[in-house]
Amino acid sequence: MEIQIIPCLQDNYAYLIIDKTKNIACVIDPSEAKPIIKYLEDKNIHLKYILNTHHHYDHVGGNIELKEKYGASIIGYKGDKDRIPEIDILVNDQDIWHEENFQAKIFHIPGHTLGHICFYFYNEESVFTGDTLFSLGCGKIFEGTYSQMYNSLMKIKALPEKTKVYCGHEYTKQNSKFCIAHDQDNESLKVKIKLIDEKLKKNLPTIPSTIKEELECNIFLKSGTEENFSKLRDLKDNF
Repeated sequence: MEIQIIPCLQDNYAYLIIDKTKNIACVIDPSEAKPIIKYLEDKNIHLKYILNTHHHYDHVGGNIELKEKYGASIIGYKGDKDRIPEIDILVNDQDIWHEENFQAKIFHIPGHTLGHICFYFYNEESVFTGDTLFSLGCGKIFEGTYSQMYNSLMKIKALPEKTKVYCGHEYTKQNSKFCIAHDQDNESLKVKIKLIDEKLKKNLPTIPSTIKEELECNIFLKSGTEENFSKLRDLKDNF
């Protein structure tokens, strides 16, 4: 399997997971169809599945056009069946989604939205976290509670440290400014910031990160208690 990062809109990422043996793919969070179609057509790959982490438009905006063009099936959380456009297959917390050679465990991770899920492709040692966990950050709490978001982050935090983290946006540089402001002596974070700057200078994504890097550098995962997390989330909202 190959994972291809597709920049969309201003700062979104969609992800193609490509089975090169069959020349088929699934896409995660296609905010727009055009860049997805361009990549698929250039490489002569057929899109079979569309996976949505949550219902926000900048994660589902390409659903309908992609489904019409490729006949792809749309997979999303059962609690969001009325909010995800053209949804076909409903999944629940702890389900294993398995089609063709694609396999992912579903985690319900509310907070940013109530129906947010992540897709853990365990064979690829990769987790697609949408807008719940960012590199060096976490999503804003729009529909859920601090407690829900904290517990959702704890679920992701428990994955194997080598797991690669693919999130929904290129927010890493901005997130790093908040982390270093509140964790000034973190040498691992200082090293990561240098690497972030080098990648951005070359116009490269800062994604993927790893669970290990996030445990060492992401102040939200280091917060330790729900109370500390809540204070940090408030501070970040006004940073």
